[in-house]
Amino acid sequence: MQMLMQTIVTGLAVGGIYALMAVGYSLIFSILNFSNFAYGGIIMLGSYMGFYALTLLHVPFAAALALSMLGAAALSFLNERIAYSSLRKRHAPSLYFMISAMGTSIFLENMVYATLGSSYNAYPEIFGQSSISLFGSTIGKLDLFAIIFSLIAIYIMNYFIQHTRTGIAIRAASYDSEVSQINGVNLSAVIGLVFILAGLLAGVSGVFLGMKYMAYPTMGWITNKAYISAVIGGLGSLPGAVVGGLILGVLESLVSVYVSSLLRDVFSFTFLIVLLLVMPSGLFGKYLEEKV
Repeated sequence: MQMLMQTIVTGLAVGGIYALMAVGYSLIFSILNFSNFAYGGIIMLGSYMGFYALTLLHVPFAAALALSMLGAAALSFLNERIAYSSLRKRHAPSLYFMISAMGTSIFLENMVYATLGSSYNAYPEIFGQSSISLFGSTIGKLDLFAIIFSLIAIYIMNYFIQHTRTGIAIRAASYDSEVSQINGVNLSAVIGLVFILAGLLAGVSGVFLGMKYMAYPTMGWITNKAYISAVIGGLGSLPGAVVGGLILGVLESLVSVYVSSLLRDVFSFTFLIVLLLVMPSGLFGKYLEEKV
């Protein structure tokens, strides 16, 4: 029972990071209807920003986290303006956006290889090896902090989307961009803001990923798990992204401990395939008829 509890808490910590990334994916998908595969590169660069802020600038952890969030938000905004804006203005198909996203992802990864090298960069100890006892299980402070901070960040983001005028504009644009523009919504500004919000989440998740796994050029592949989480929950659904991330994190931890860590990734994709066969729109996705 003690091992089970510890495994679940560890899974929730990883799932919280997956959920942060999945919410960023879902935000962009909800308004532009394509999967932004360059998001992994933004998260990777956010992790590097946090690492260098701690090791070169020697700033406190809170300041390093803030710098990573702001830097990732700026990169995410530039990503939209450089790679997607012209396509959007020409009403290009979603496939073109995805091709541009994959090209951007490859560019960012190779840029890091060329400038910073291929080495793995370990974050300095923030919480040390300290742990606390919870329900008879020993839980690292990093895992506990990741769970709490991730849930707080997601709650603030969801509150902003649901209860502010700007959030209402984002939801309106995600439902029908043309009608929202007729009603006075500045679509370009809303899309820019969505990418900034996704970038803020990318900065947070990049720092936590770096603390847990180290910062390295190919760490963007981890965001495949965020994509799986978003699909499990239902692409475009923020609550679904959160639930999908937590479910995937816990299930992966259980498979790693009780089956084999080598089968963790196989299980993730198998679970996704089986779920989509049963629920093609995910747990919280909705079928919407085309309106003419």
